[in-house]
Amino acid sequence: MQRAAIGRRDAVGARPAGASETRVPTRDKLLEVIAIQTEVARQGLDLGGVMSLVVHRTLALVDADGAAVELAEGDDMVYRAAAGMAGGCLGLRLQRQASLSGLCVAQGQALYCDDAELDPRTDRAACIRVGLRSMVVVPLRHQGETVGVLKAMSARTGHFDKRHVALLTLLSELVAASMYFATRYAPGELFHKATHDGLTDLPNRSLFLDRLRSSLAQGARDRQAFAVVILDMDGLKRINDTHGHRVGDAVLTEFARRLAAGVRQSDTAARLGGDEFALLLRPLAVDGGLQAMIDRLADQLNGSFEFEGRALQIGASLGAASFPDDGRDLDALLELADQRMYLHKRDCRRAMAQVFA
Repeated sequence: MQRAAIGRRDAVGARPAGASETRVPTRDKLLEVIAIQTEVARQGLDLGGVMSLVVHRTLALVDADGAAVELAEGDDMVYRAAAGMAGGCLGLRLQRQASLSGLCVAQGQALYCDDAELDPRTDRAACIRVGLRSMVVVPLRHQGETVGVLKAMSARTGHFDKRHVALLTLLSELVAASMYFATRYAPGELFHKATHDGLTDLPNRSLFLDRLRSSLAQGARDRQAFAVVILDMDGLKRINDTHGHRVGDAVLTEFARRLAAGVRQSDTAARLGGDEFALLLRPLAVDGGLQAMIDRLADQLNGSFEFEGRALQIGASLGAASFPDDGRDLDALLELADQRMYLHKRDCRRAMAQVFA
């Protein structure tokens, strides 16, 4: 009853309207929105690029400490792009029925919160995890349906007012239109576009972290072992510098194809960005299966690739960490796998130096 009453009392916040709320956005801020809209338009059909650009530019637009695009997926709201204090929360899931974002989707209108620790509409545990105290959320509409929100957040209480709502609403309208065209009028493609890399069509960082969090939760329940593998593609910069980015993209695509072909249907192969890839191997055999799989993957990935008459070398440095033996925390597993990948890269460079010494 209290939750519904708050929603009726003020559609865009919980504080009484004051003098500061009646001020309209300044001319400079409106010009900033136009500049961001121009940048969004230049992204074309790259939905991931649009969302990433918007969350990063939102920080300065409303002097926010963090920003996120959350998509409504089933009963959850999921962070599919994030910046600032929310940057480490890609893939984070909130319950639609117990969050301000979910309420924004249900009502289809902008909302803001002065203090997340006191506002019963918020997911308090998630707010504490991110570190936010106040926020504003505006709906993103796709083909007449609200499919997500653009959220700005602050570590301070009472940071946002109706000026910020107005600015973000102007921005969200173009973002939603870009989402519409990026999915080429097909509603079913929205989730895929938002969670997959545009070049390789592998799951992106957001979806990989989402699945890793789910694996940690399930692993804690059923004690099922799994592993994270971080891969750094060798020589991409040299290929780009020597032959151009078109050839580099062809090599990245081939590397992704080999990687996807080398894992099981239950595994996840993802491109985290640039020349960095990752694997989620689940379930994991406890009898030395991880090292055997890494060795097999290395054999499949390493080798020559011919493109337009050029013989190009493809290779990768790999590092792995397993749950629960190497850790039970997302950050710990990723950090350890990353460290082991760099050790592998260093050892390979030393071996090559000795060969040519």
